[in-house]
Amino acid sequence: MADTGKAWDNNWYRHMSFYQIWVRSFADGNGDGIGDLYGVYDKLEYVRSLGVDGIWFSPLYPSPNADYGYDISDYRDIHPEYGTLEQFQKVLHKAHALGLKVIMDLVVNHTSDEHPWFLESRKGKDNPYSDYYIWRDKPNNWDSLFEGKAWEYDPVRGQYYLHLFAKKQPDLNMDNPKVRDEVKAIMRFWLDMGVDGFREDVINFISKKEGLPNGLPFLPAVNGMPYYKDGPHIHEYMAEFREVCREYDCIQIGEGPMTTVQSAMKYLTGEQKSLDMMFSFDHMMADCLYTEYVHRPFSLVKLKKAFTRWQKALDGKGWNALYLENHDHPRVISRYGSEHYWRESGTMLAVSYLFQQGTPFIYQGQEIGMTNIRLRSIEDYKDVSTRTNYQTYHLKDSIERRLKRIHLSSRDSARTPMQWDDDPNAGFSAAKPWFSVNPNYRRVNVAAEEGEEYSILNFYRRCLALRKSSKTLICGKYKEYFPKDKNIYMYERALGEVRYLVICSFAKMPVKVRIPEGYAKIKGQMVLCNYPGGTQITAGDLRKRACRELNLLAAEHGMLRPYEARVYRFRVKH
Repeated sequence: MADTGKAWDNNWYRHMSFYQIWVRSFADGNGDGIGDLYGVYDKLEYVRSLGVDGIWFSPLYPSPNADYGYDISDYRDIHPEYGTLEQFQKVLHKAHALGLKVIMDLVVNHTSDEHPWFLESRKGKDNPYSDYYIWRDKPNNWDSLFEGKAWEYDPVRGQYYLHLFAKKQPDLNMDNPKVRDEVKAIMRFWLDMGVDGFREDVINFISKKEGLPNGLPFLPAVNGMPYYKDGPHIHEYMAEFREVCREYDCIQIGEGPMTTVQSAMKYLTGEQKSLDMMFSFDHMMADCLYTEYVHRPFSLVKLKKAFTRWQKALDGKGWNALYLENHDHPRVISRYGSEHYWRESGTMLAVSYLFQQGTPFIYQGQEIGMTNIRLRSIEDYKDVSTRTNYQTYHLKDSIERRLKRIHLSSRDSARTPMQWDDDPNAGFSAAKPWFSVNPNYRRVNVAAEEGEEYSILNFYRRCLALRKSSKTLICGKYKEYFPKDKNIYMYERALGEVRYLVICSFAKMPVKVRIPEGYAKIKGQMVLCNYPGGTQITAGDLRKRACRELNLLAAEHGMLRPYEARVYRFRVKH
């Protein structure tokens, strides 16, 4: 049943949902063990069947793979392992024919050290590319986020270059207007081909403070961040890039590590806004500090506080990017859910974020409940930051304890091959995959879940269909109830006469549900439940009983079952 309301916003991305594809691990179409665009082409109907409206591709460009695609050596081509520009155009045209928008990853804080710009820049101070990167005779004390100190000596040039990430990822000098012109030309190259926008990697790092002062000594790994996050000229440079997107009616989504709501508002709101959405990290810190460094028990209160902070700040002013997984984070069931209550927690987590105000993003494998992988040795992991963290932090711990930390935090858990069926290699490839397949693929896979009514996969489809049917769930007001409750996340979406009440249990045991004040006399209908049989309660059933008994209708004896999620729809007459 569609809702009515006057607050509908015609910005096209606001009623959409996106599916992120990390191509190397998605589907191998040419049989060499590496995911590619041939495999993507064959799976586009599957992607469309989820109910999403667009695809975000992680980097497809040529790369030495020091950081698996985020170290780019050519911005205007496709990595040979993934295919060709011609094959990309076939994928693009087919996606558009299926009604799917396509956005590309734009990585312009840094390049590969094998990019032609860097190869020229390192030759000396008197060539046209000399000032494309940040060079110094003496380094400051900044640490990199991935690999040791943030400066690497280059014997050819005889100077140090800045790399906020891996050593093979030198930072571009965005203060050089020629570099900004290069970025705008790259954007136009892909937009002219027909892509619909960009996800802009660590975009809030591209402007560094003049003089590059020493960082704060008591902030290991991030000691220089105050001098390169949301830097002094960031909004000037972003305005230049925004002008390109205005020419094409495309979208810009920024990644903003460690950006506060207050800082994000400068990118997302007002006449000078430079981004349509921003991927924030607040809600990914409910069990850690900086994901990979310090772990602590999961806190639902902390998660809810982060969700609500961004929902309230952007309401009526900007727009949220909603996500629980991507290529940079371990699998969410292994973090915020329970592998014991795999299906229940996987479906509940879907409800917890898909009905907030914003545009949802689903990462490949999230929709079937893929979980973290446990590998026996650090040598089995591929990710540069994972290997560095193992060799750097808690060195006095035993190998077992250090590997346990890696199991909790490694980005590699998000990068295991997609689990399509229970054939060898999970149906990802006929050849040996480039990376380990999670052993649970025989149970957790697309083919097995397609035929199960209450599978995680089919539940995601129901959630996306419900969201798309409702203007209230797209642009209605958000209100959280019982923020200090350590077991229940409950929020309302309201538009005109229509309200939805979303109830999610994060508990491993049955818990009682309280009814919010104001719902005692409203009649409604349960429209979604993640337990089999839960959707059998009808509006007629509710009319026979007062809605003050919502807590009793939520589950037997007034209790929500472990990781149970329910969505109720109400109509309020004013």
